[in-house]
Amino acid sequence: MTALPPQLPLRDELFLLGHDDDTGQLHIHRQALALGLAGAVLIDLFLAGRVAFDPAVGDDQPGTERRLWLRLHEPVGDLIADSALSSIRYARPAPSLRGWVRGFHDALYERTRAGLVAGGILRHQQRRRFGGLTRTDRYLLLDVKWPVVARARLHYIATGRNQPDNHTAALAGLVTTLGLLNHLYLADDTTVLAAQLRTIAEQHYQPVRDITAAVDAAVGDLATAAYR
Repeated sequence: MTALPPQLPLRDELFLLGHDDDTGQLHIHRQALALGLAGAVLIDLFLAGRVAFDPAVGDDQPGTERRLWLRLHEPVGDLIADSALSSIRYARPAPSLRGWVRGFHDALYERTRAGLVAGGILRHQQRRRFGGLTRTDRYLLLDVKWPVVARARLHYIATGRNQPDNHTAALAGLVTTLGLLNHLYLADDTTVLAAQLRTIAEQHYQPVRDITAAVDAAVGDLATAAYR
Protein backbone atom coordinates (compact mmCIF):
# COMPACT_ATOMS: atom_id res chain seq x y z
CA MET A 1 0.00 0.00 0.00
CA THR A 2 1.26 3.47 -0.88
CA ALA A 3 1.45 5.88 2.07
CA LEU A 4 0.02 9.37 1.57
CA PRO A 5 -0.20 12.47 3.81
CA PRO A 6 -3.30 13.09 5.97
CA GLN A 7 -6.59 14.03 4.32
CA LEU A 8 -8.38 17.34 4.36
CA PRO A 9 -12.13 17.32 5.01
CA LEU A 10 -13.98 15.90 2.02
CA ARG A 11 -15.48 19.30 1.13
CA ASP A 12 -12.03 20.93 1.02
CA GLU A 13 -10.59 18.26 -1.26
CA LEU A 14 -13.61 18.52 -3.55
CA PHE A 15 -13.28 22.32 -3.64
CA LEU A 16 -9.61 22.09 -4.65
CA LEU A 17 -10.29 19.48 -7.31
CA GLY A 18 -13.00 21.74 -8.70
CA HIS A 19 -10.40 24.38 -9.64
CA ASP A 20 -7.31 24.59 -11.80
CA ASP A 21 -4.17 24.22 -9.67
CA ASP A 22 -2.33 27.07 -11.42
CA THR A 23 -4.99 29.66 -12.21
CA GLY A 24 -7.68 28.97 -9.62
CA GLN A 25 -10.32 28.89 -12.36
CA LEU A 26 -13.44 26.81 -11.79
CA HIS A 27 -13.80 23.62 -13.81
CA ILE A 28 -17.59 23.49 -13.44
CA HIS A 29 -20.47 25.81 -12.56
CA ARG A 30 -20.05 27.35 -9.11
CA GLN A 31 -23.52 26.30 -7.93
CA ALA A 32 -22.94 22.73 -9.07
CA LEU A 33 -19.74 22.60 -7.07
CA ALA A 34 -21.51 24.13 -4.06
CA LEU A 35 -24.12 21.36 -4.20
CA GLY A 36 -21.27 18.84 -4.24
CA LEU A 37 -19.72 20.59 -1.23
CA ALA A 38 -23.02 20.25 0.68
CA GLY A 39 -23.04 16.55 -0.09
CA ALA A 40 -19.42 16.28 1.05
CA VAL A 41 -20.21 17.96 4.38
CA LEU A 42 -23.06 15.53 4.99
CA ILE A 43 -20.96 12.50 4.02
CA ASP A 44 -18.24 13.51 6.48
CA LEU A 45 -20.87 13.86 9.22
CA PHE A 46 -22.32 10.45 8.39
CA LEU A 47 -18.91 8.77 8.39
CA ALA A 48 -18.19 10.39 11.76
CA GLY A 49 -21.40 8.86 13.15
CA ARG A 50 -23.08 12.25 13.63
CA VAL A 51 -26.10 11.90 11.34
CA ALA A 52 -28.43 9.13 10.18
CA PHE A 53 -31.22 8.79 7.66
CA ASP A 54 -34.77 7.45 7.68
CA PRO A 55 -36.96 6.82 4.62
CA ALA A 56 -40.02 9.03 4.39
CA VAL A 57 -43.35 7.37 5.02
CA GLY A 58 -44.59 5.75 1.83
CA ASP A 59 -41.35 6.44 -0.04
CA ASP A 60 -39.30 3.47 -1.23
CA GLN A 61 -37.01 5.28 -3.68
CA PRO A 62 -33.45 5.46 -2.27
CA GLY A 63 -31.89 8.91 -2.34
CA THR A 64 -35.11 10.83 -2.91
CA GLU A 65 -36.94 11.83 0.27
CA ARG A 66 -34.91 10.28 3.06
CA ARG A 67 -35.11 12.30 6.28
CA LEU A 68 -32.10 13.44 8.31
CA TRP A 69 -31.71 13.20 12.06
CA LEU A 70 -28.81 13.60 14.48
CA ARG A 71 -27.11 10.85 16.42
CA LEU A 72 -25.00 13.34 18.39
CA HIS A 73 -25.72 17.03 19.01
CA GLU A 74 -22.29 18.07 20.33
CA PRO A 75 -20.28 20.38 18.05
CA VAL A 76 -17.27 18.97 16.24
CA GLY A 77 -15.20 22.17 16.31
CA ASP A 78 -15.53 22.95 12.60
CA LEU A 79 -17.61 26.00 11.71
CA ILE A 80 -19.20 24.56 8.57
CA ALA A 81 -19.81 21.10 10.00
CA ASP A 82 -21.29 22.60 13.17
CA SER A 83 -23.62 24.85 11.19
CA ALA A 84 -24.75 21.78 9.25
CA LEU A 85 -25.51 19.96 12.51
CA SER A 86 -27.51 22.95 13.77
CA SER A 87 -29.47 23.21 10.53
CA ILE A 88 -30.56 19.59 10.92
CA ARG A 89 -31.17 19.77 14.67
CA TYR A 90 -33.49 22.76 14.57
CA ALA A 91 -35.32 22.04 11.32
CA ARG A 92 -39.04 21.34 11.69
CA PRO A 93 -40.06 18.98 10.24
CA ALA A 94 -36.94 16.85 9.83
CA PRO A 95 -35.32 17.90 6.53
CA SER A 96 -35.37 15.63 3.53
CA LEU A 97 -32.01 14.68 2.08
CA ARG A 98 -32.52 16.46 -1.23
CA GLY A 99 -34.08 19.50 0.42
CA TRP A 100 -31.18 19.82 2.86
CA VAL A 101 -28.54 19.59 0.12
CA ARG A 102 -30.33 22.29 -1.89
CA GLY A 103 -30.78 24.54 1.12
CA PHE A 104 -27.34 24.16 2.69
CA HIS A 105 -25.40 24.83 -0.50
CA ASP A 106 -26.23 28.57 -0.38
CA ALA A 107 -22.98 30.51 0.26
CA LEU A 108 -21.15 27.23 0.94
CA TYR A 109 -18.72 27.84 -1.91
CA GLU A 110 -17.63 31.15 -0.37
CA ARG A 111 -17.51 29.72 3.16
CA THR A 112 -15.37 26.79 2.09
CA ARG A 113 -13.01 29.08 0.21
CA ALA A 114 -12.72 31.37 3.23
CA GLY A 115 -11.83 28.40 5.41
CA LEU A 116 -9.08 27.35 3.00
CA VAL A 117 -7.68 30.88 3.04
CA ALA A 118 -7.76 30.95 6.84
CA GLY A 119 -6.07 27.55 6.92
CA GLY A 120 -3.19 28.72 4.76
CA ILE A 121 -4.06 26.49 1.81
CA LEU A 122 -5.26 29.27 -0.53
CA ARG A 123 -4.13 32.88 -0.81
CA HIS A 124 -6.23 35.76 -2.03
CA GLN A 125 -4.72 37.76 -4.89
CA GLN A 126 -6.32 40.97 -6.09
CA ARG A 127 -5.39 42.63 -9.36
CA ARG A 128 -6.57 46.00 -10.63
CA ARG A 129 -6.85 46.92 -14.28
CA PHE A 130 -7.70 49.99 -16.33
CA GLY A 131 -6.28 52.41 -13.81
CA GLY A 132 -8.00 50.71 -10.90
CA LEU A 133 -11.48 50.82 -12.41
CA THR A 134 -11.86 47.03 -12.45
CA ARG A 135 -10.72 44.45 -9.96
CA THR A 136 -10.01 40.77 -10.39
CA ASP A 137 -9.92 38.42 -7.40
CA ARG A 138 -8.09 35.11 -7.59
CA TYR A 139 -7.56 32.42 -5.00
CA LEU A 140 -4.37 30.49 -5.60
CA LEU A 141 -2.79 27.48 -3.95
CA LEU A 142 0.03 28.07 -1.52
CA ASP A 143 1.04 24.42 -1.71
CA VAL A 144 -0.02 22.23 -4.63
CA LYS A 145 0.40 19.05 -2.58
CA TRP A 146 -3.22 19.06 -1.41
CA PRO A 147 -4.97 18.52 -4.76
CA VAL A 148 -2.07 16.32 -5.87
CA VAL A 149 -2.62 14.08 -2.83
CA ALA A 150 -6.37 13.91 -3.50
CA ARG A 151 -5.79 12.99 -7.14
CA ALA A 152 -3.20 10.40 -6.13
CA ARG A 153 -5.67 8.73 -3.78
CA LEU A 154 -8.23 8.50 -6.57
CA HIS A 155 -5.65 7.14 -8.99
CA TYR A 156 -4.41 4.55 -6.50
CA ILE A 157 -7.85 3.13 -5.76
CA ALA A 158 -8.82 3.12 -9.45
CA THR A 159 -5.68 1.17 -10.38
CA GLY A 160 -5.82 -1.16 -7.39
CA ARG A 161 -2.64 0.13 -5.73
CA ASN A 162 -4.60 0.99 -2.59
CA GLN A 163 -7.79 -0.40 -1.14
CA PRO A 164 -10.53 2.26 -1.15
CA ASP A 165 -11.10 3.89 2.23
CA ASN A 166 -14.46 5.48 3.05
CA HIS A 167 -13.24 9.02 2.43
CA THR A 168 -11.67 8.37 -0.97
CA ALA A 169 -14.53 6.17 -2.15
CA ALA A 170 -16.94 9.00 -1.35
CA LEU A 171 -14.69 11.47 -3.19
CA ALA A 172 -14.71 9.12 -6.19
CA GLY A 173 -18.50 9.23 -6.27
CA LEU A 174 -18.67 13.01 -6.03
CA VAL A 175 -16.06 13.83 -8.69
CA THR A 176 -17.70 11.34 -11.05
CA THR A 177 -21.16 12.75 -10.42
CA LEU A 178 -20.00 16.34 -10.91
CA GLY A 179 -18.17 15.56 -14.15
CA LEU A 180 -14.74 16.56 -12.85
CA LEU A 181 -12.74 13.59 -14.13
CA ASN A 182 -11.87 15.21 -17.46
CA HIS A 183 -10.08 17.96 -15.54
CA LEU A 184 -8.06 15.79 -13.14
CA TYR A 185 -5.70 14.07 -15.62
CA LEU A 186 -5.78 10.78 -13.73
CA ALA A 187 -5.66 8.59 -16.84
CA ASP A 188 -5.64 8.80 -20.62
CA ASP A 189 -9.00 7.04 -20.89
CA THR A 190 -11.41 8.90 -18.64
CA THR A 191 -14.31 6.69 -19.71
CA VAL A 192 -12.65 3.62 -18.20
CA LEU A 193 -11.53 5.61 -15.18
CA ALA A 194 -15.05 6.90 -14.57
CA ALA A 195 -16.40 3.35 -14.72
CA GLN A 196 -13.76 2.16 -12.24
CA LEU A 197 -14.42 4.96 -9.77
CA ARG A 198 -18.19 4.64 -10.17
CA THR A 199 -17.95 0.92 -9.37
CA ILE A 200 -15.97 1.71 -6.22
CA ALA A 201 -18.46 4.40 -5.17
CA GLU A 202 -21.40 2.05 -5.71
CA GLN A 203 -19.94 -0.35 -3.14
CA HIS A 204 -20.06 2.32 -0.44
CA TYR A 205 -22.60 2.59 2.39
CA GLN A 206 -26.13 3.11 1.11
CA PRO A 207 -26.50 6.51 2.86
CA VAL A 208 -23.33 7.78 1.16
CA ARG A 209 -24.69 6.62 -2.19
CA ASP A 210 -27.99 8.33 -1.40
CA ILE A 211 -26.22 11.61 -0.63
CA THR A 212 -24.32 11.42 -3.90
CA ALA A 213 -27.60 10.68 -5.72
CA ALA A 214 -29.18 13.72 -4.05
CA VAL A 215 -26.29 15.88 -5.30
CA ASP A 216 -26.71 14.43 -8.78
CA ALA A 217 -30.44 15.20 -8.76
CA ALA A 218 -29.90 18.75 -7.51
CA VAL A 219 -27.26 19.43 -10.17
CA GLY A 220 -29.66 18.04 -12.77
CA ASP A 221 -32.37 20.39 -11.56
CA LEU A 222 -29.90 23.27 -11.81
CA ALA A 223 -29.08 22.40 -15.41
CA THR A 224 -32.78 22.07 -16.29
CA ALA A 225 -33.57 25.46 -14.81
CA ALA A 226 -30.74 27.05 -16.79
CA TYR A 227 -32.29 25.93 -20.09
CA ARG A 228 -35.79 27.18 -19.34
